[in-house]
Amino acid sequence: MNIPFPIRKECPPGACTCGRETLLGDPQADIRILRLTREEEKRLITRLESLSSLADLKDMERRMYAQLGIVLTITPSIHEVRTVRGISIQVEEQTGLCRKTKQAIPAAIRRCLETNPDIAYAILNAHDLLGGT
Repeated sequence: MNIPFPIRKECPPGACTCGRETLLGDPQADIRILRLTREEEKRLITRLESLSSLADLKDMERRMYAQLGIVLTITPSIHEVRTVRGISIQVEEQTGLCRKTKQAIPAAIRRCLETNPDIAYAILNAHDLLGGT
């Protein structure tokens, strides 16, 4: 398979269940996720940690989907949200997405929400949990 861009190196055997080889073996597969090399992943995590608004976060969600096929879902808990941990940040299962990356993205967003509580409040307000206050 001729790939016109650099792709992520394979994880050590047994360390990850990303299915990278399955993607490379299927000519019809969406291989956008393999563009996320370790260096690009570091840049993505840094960018996610430095978000400044909910609009910025939504824009990053759109860009991650458009460029890599990563589906990100951010929703507040149906119960009382007292801390950033009460906001659910899910990365959808995707063949080719490394296990560590799948954990690093929500962690970076949580760190961002902890340093910028206005974004967390905007998420809650967008889901009408603050009742328009």
